[in-house]
Amino acid sequence: MQKALGMILLIAIAGYAAACLALFAFQRSLIYFPPAIPSVQAPRTSTLLVPGARLLVSERPLPGKQAVIYLGGNAEDVSASLPLLDSAFPDHALYLMHYRGYAGSSGKPTEKALVSDALALFDRVRAEHSEIVVIGRSLGTGVAVQVATLRPVSKLVLVTPFDSLGALAARQFPYFPVRWLLRDRYESGKYAGQVKAPTLIIVADQDEIIPGRSTELLFSRFANGVASMKVVEGVGHNSISDSAAYIPALQWAR
Repeated sequence: MQKALGMILLIAIAGYAAACLALFAFQRSLIYFPPAIPSVQAPRTSTLLVPGARLLVSERPLPGKQAVIYLGGNAEDVSASLPLLDSAFPDHALYLMHYRGYAGSSGKPTEKALVSDALALFDRVRAEHSEIVVIGRSLGTGVAVQVATLRPVSKLVLVTPFDSLGALAARQFPYFPVRWLLRDRYESGKYAGQVKAPTLIIVADQDEIIPGRSTELLFSRFANGVASMKVVEGVGHNSISDSAAYIPALQWAR
């Protein structure tokens, strides 16, 4: 009997270890969901050459000192946000970065690569525009916060942000040591206190993906007076941009 129980225990341990190994090996396929092609034709597209990849950038060019860099969600075709951003920022040039492996870009997405790529885009845009608003949505907020700690962002907008991807993943997979296994952590809360740019956090009051306590925790980590919060009523995580209140919320950064 003891041998049988011991064998069952060994099988259970081996199965759990195999599941942990699979989670570690395939974790990025659970984070990133690249769209195949852009759905909206941008007025102009350009290629940003970065180490190991060629990135597509959808643009709405406009001369002047003001520009917007948009960093989308983990399954977002950023070109689809062009019409909204065009309405919200008619006086700004627009630059929407297609992440590595996403619609028109080569390479594979990782946190380190996406942050590095966003910094490279900022530097290129900075050569033509002196005032740059950075907008991040969902996963893109984890990139945007880090950019704002390393570059002179004029204003920062975070749409449906979270404090820590690690904490969200641990909630999703409570029986696995996710914090040890996770490679892309997007610990926005650790960077928030370093952000000096005026920041707006836009929240969906019925967000079914990001718990309210995660966003509130992130908000609490900014220095006093740096961040404010706007709640959009009656919308979820993915439907927030369908609200009539979304464009006016974004226009805070104009």
